[in-house]
Amino acid sequence: MSYTRFAIYYVPPAGTLADFGASWLGCDIAGGCETSTFDLPGLSDITMTPRKYGFHGTLKPPFRLADGRTADDLTAAASKLASVLAPAICDGLELTRLGRFLALTPRGDLESLRRVAGACVKDLDGFRAPAGEVELERRRKSGLSARQDALLTRWGYPYVMDEFRFHMTLTGRLPKADIPVWTETVQRFLPGLPTPFVVDQIALCGEREDGRFELIHRYALAG
Repeated sequence: MSYTRFAIYYVPPAGTLADFGASWLGCDIAGGCETSTFDLPGLSDITMTPRKYGFHGTLKPPFRLADGRTADDLTAAASKLASVLAPAICDGLELTRLGRFLALTPRGDLESLRRVAGACVKDLDGFRAPAGEVELERRRKSGLSARQDALLTRWGYPYVMDEFRFHMTLTGRLPKADIPVWTETVQRFLPGLPTPFVVDQIALCGEREDGRFELIHRYALAG
C-alpha cells in the first residue's frame, strides 16, 4: 500500500471505546474500512471532517516523507522509539467542548502524555518533509500566537510541545445552537470511559490515496 502522508496516533485497542468511535464516525481506522453508524439524523454530516482521520488522538501530526526516507525506515524508527518510551497515564477521559467541536480529552496530570507526544514529534522529525509556504500560510490564517507560529516554523504544526492538547475528535465544527443537543446525544451513546486512561502504545497510520487514514502498525511502549 502506498501512502501520501503518515502520522503517529493513539488508536484505542479493541474494546468498547474503539467500537464506539468506529460506530460514531462510521470509520474503523484499525480495519481501514467504513462501518455502520448509529441511527441518528445528521450524524454523518457532523462527523464528515473527522471521519477521514478515524477515531484517534494525534501524537505526531500528519506529514509527508522527506526525500531519501522510506516507509520502512519510518517503521523501524517508530518501533525503536516505542521500545524506549514509558507509557503515559492520566486520571481518565471526559467529553469536552473545544470551541465548537466535541472531543474526548484527558483529565488529571497530563505531563506524561505531553512527554510521549513530544518524543514522537521530536525523535521522528527527520522523516518529515518541510512544510511548504502554501501550507504554512494556510495555517497562519487561523490566527496563531507568536509561540504557535514559532512551533509551526520549527515542527510543521503549531499545536505541539507546550501547545499540545491531546483530544479524540468526535465532530466537525458545530452550529452554536446545536452544541447542547449533540453533547447530550454523545453522552447517551458513550460507553464507560477508562479510569485511569493509559496510553501504552503508539500507532503508525497512513493516509491512502482516497484521503482516509488507516492503521499500519501498533507499537507497545516498553520503556
